[in-house]
Amino acid sequence: MRDNNEEKFIFAACTYFAKNHPGETCGSNGLPLTPSSISILGRAQRLLTIQHPNLCIYLDIIRGKHERIIVVTEVFGKSLEEWKSKFSFDEVTNIGLQISQAMLFLHKQDIVHRTLADGNILLDGSGRVKLFNYGMYYMTGGGSDVPFPLGLPRYLSPETILNGGGPAADIWTFGIILLELCIGKLWQNLKPGPILRRILTLVHAANPAERIAREHDCFEAYKLVPDHLRNIIEKCLKIYPSERATFDELVEELSEANVKTVVDVKKPRGLMGCKLQYLYHWWQLTGGDIQAELKKNGLIKNSPPILSMPIAILLDGCTIGGKRGALFDRRIAKYSLDLLKARLSHIPPQDFYPLMHERRRDYDAVALPKIIRERDTEYQFYRLLWFQRLLIGYPYTAQYIRAEAEIDIPPLVRGDVWAALLGVKGDIEEQYERIDKETPTPTDRQIDVDIPRCHQYCWLLCGSAGHRTLKRLLKAWLLTNPQYVYWQGLDSLTAPFLYLNFCNEARAFACLSAFVPKFLHKFFLKDNSAVIKEYLAKFWQMAAFHEPELATHLHEINFVPELFAIPWFLTMFSHVFPLHKIVHLWDALLVEGPSLPLFMGVGILRQLKDTLLDSGFNECILLFSDLPEIDIGECVKESIEMCRSSPKSISYRRFTNEPEIKDPMDIVEIPMEVLLSEISPRISMSDFFSLTCQDKCCVVDIRSNLLYEKSCIEGSVNVPYSGVQLGQRDLRALGLNAHRALRHAVTHKNTIVIASAEDETAQLFSDYLVKCNVPRVCILYGGISALQSHVPSLFIVPIKKTGSK
Repeated sequence: MRDNNEEKFIFAACTYFAKNHPGETCGSNGLPLTPSSISILGRAQRLLTIQHPNLCIYLDIIRGKHERIIVVTEVFGKSLEEWKSKFSFDEVTNIGLQISQAMLFLHKQDIVHRTLADGNILLDGSGRVKLFNYGMYYMTGGGSDVPFPLGLPRYLSPETILNGGGPAADIWTFGIILLELCIGKLWQNLKPGPILRRILTLVHAANPAERIAREHDCFEAYKLVPDHLRNIIEKCLKIYPSERATFDELVEELSEANVKTVVDVKKPRGLMGCKLQYLYHWWQLTGGDIQAELKKNGLIKNSPPILSMPIAILLDGCTIGGKRGALFDRRIAKYSLDLLKARLSHIPPQDFYPLMHERRRDYDAVALPKIIRERDTEYQFYRLLWFQRLLIGYPYTAQYIRAEAEIDIPPLVRGDVWAALLGVKGDIEEQYERIDKETPTPTDRQIDVDIPRCHQYCWLLCGSAGHRTLKRLLKAWLLTNPQYVYWQGLDSLTAPFLYLNFCNEARAFACLSAFVPKFLHKFFLKDNSAVIKEYLAKFWQMAAFHEPELATHLHEINFVPELFAIPWFLTMFSHVFPLHKIVHLWDALLVEGPSLPLFMGVGILRQLKDTLLDSGFNECILLFSDLPEIDIGECVKESIEMCRSSPKSISYRRFTNEPEIKDPMDIVEIPMEVLLSEISPRISMSDFFSLTCQDKCCVVDIRSNLLYEKSCIEGSVNVPYSGVQLGQRDLRALGLNAHRALRHAVTHKNTIVIASAEDETAQLFSDYLVKCNVPRVCILYGGISALQSHVPSLFIVPIKKTGSK
């Protein structure tokens, strides 16, 4: 029979406290011990990835105040403890088969249940069985991180009571559960102590199952149990763990004896047909509060802090009194989706199944800041379903994923989308598995020093599980890239990939391996001085191109990028900003390409512009030693605008992984010593030609009048360099025509291109314009002569105006 309220609740939460460390005990490395709740949180992340038809899905692990842990998981039907009707032997066989299939899967994942009981085995009216909260023993490190014992006394195996046992303890518990289903509840009226003693006395019994049945006056009922079930129970209830059956054998035997089939439940359509993780995420965005229901059910009690204070603190740090309850509260709080259903009730059925060829609706929320969009229930509903559709089709939908990522990336699938944007595909698990990540290497000591300081505010990364995984990733990357060495900052660079792929180490490694060649090519060479110098020089040129006043001021006080910007670019800002900001910044980075970081650096300077212009050298040093709050959304927005509005060639670097440029029209390569001395960047002839055709540039020809009158670029302004007074920072000194042309270019955000026959004069004149606070100034690569030989159509012979002054 089916309970009418069976489908009302789809997830539930339970809560408990982790164990406190006595006093301020430090580890062998001299650092404070990781809180137990952090260790639990790290291990529990793996449980979030487990999928099996007979296991409830873990949805969330929340760390609260005072070492509180809240576990949110799927729930359905009722527990065996709540079912009052007696099951037939065929039903018992079928239930046992489903339990054993779930347990076999867990044991293959090296997860021991240890807390299996009738209260966490869920059964619905269709006969489907799912295990609930099966990861308690695993996430608590075998119970070492909690102050209470795990498991109910009547289900404990003899070796577990004696503080021993392994996976075989689950076999014993499974046998007790089958026995209970056949003859009724065991030891119901006994307290824990006597129950444990009764179990230990079974070590002298030749057949513990028969002994238990006789103790409960149920031997006659036990003899009525079918032979196949009785044999299975007796194989499970062996005193010696090594003599017990395995779940492989149990599944095989129960499958042969099973005559019942579970009724296939048709997958619901619409909202209830969506992934449970999506439903939980949308429910939270709608205003769902996990802790509110726990408080309502009395599972979280607010009491004055003074009542929880210890009576006394001993010299060794241990406390007396003030402790919380020692036992685990097995009660759960259940949650329905009524709130979410009401919020999305107006969504038409067809919107749950988006088609790629259909024109999608426009969203008003797109105009809102990204942080607000991420909290909009309806917007995230449409975005998640659309990205789910695209990710299923990857790699064939790669271009669509990139196009959608330009708008934004839903937080719930950010790890998947990043992997797609980086082109990660193939059997990455096998490739990662082949790498030796355990053999000691000379860099291990430095890695061990750096990792405990890497994003330690993040609960996932500051635990021992996060430290171990981060170290394996770094060792694997260094081993597969022998041309590189470990530089401080590589741990920070790896952290965002681990944060998004905590339980998918192989994908985190694949993303890192694809990211470095694209964005940080040759940055981790043993001698990376040339690479760093070129990058900083290009960054300084981009600052002068977009923020000339600020660049001039910093140059005059000798506050150079080497003093503050190396950690920015070596770690792609992951050493500078917290992870919740880095993910938004890298969303744009992966879409826009390797030039964007240069403009992100300019975007940061722009936000600090007013402060920097009023600061001297010492004040700037102090400012960057503790960077003020940066509006990362505004920074990313402005950086993208600068990147897209800038000619591509002005950010060209030699040390990239891009294909070699062979077309003379696209070449902008200059010697390193020249690059380091120039403030304004060079623009290629190809980009210049494109800007000219779009009427988006102002050409300033600084050759002599004589050369200009022979041949010049159409629409250019002639300002002979010999007549320029470099000491004056007033554009009116250049003449009325030049002043008007430059002001017009600045107003319309046009690019100002300096054309000359000599590089030195072009460089000096561009420096002069930058000091006059003229933005978007660049130098034509190759000068007038190169352009005239490649694009002669741009040149005309100017008509000499008679009588002109």
